[in-house]
Amino acid sequence: MRATVVGLVSPHLLRVVDLAQQAETGVNVDWHVRDAVGRTMRELGDQFNAGSLVAAYLDGLDAAIRQAPPGRFAYTGVLRAAATAARQLRRD
Repeated sequence: MRATVVGLVSPHLLRVVDLAQQAETGVNVDWHVRDAVGRTMRELGDQFNAGSLVAAYLDGLDAAIRQAPPGRFAYTGVLRAAATAARQLRRD
């Protein structure tokens, strides 16, 4: 079976979305978000097509932020924090 960008990136995006949903219930997910993003950036950064994978991850986070319903401040805040952390960790 051949790995695709979507197949490699989606589980990482879904993990952050899950954490964002947990934040809406009052769970403090700050450490978990930093850990998840750090692991993601290491895993994607080790792939031969790291640039494309990281770009797809950031695009996915940005899309999730844009598509978040209005008023979901905790949810959107977690997604924004994840995107900011990923950009800071990005290898150019």
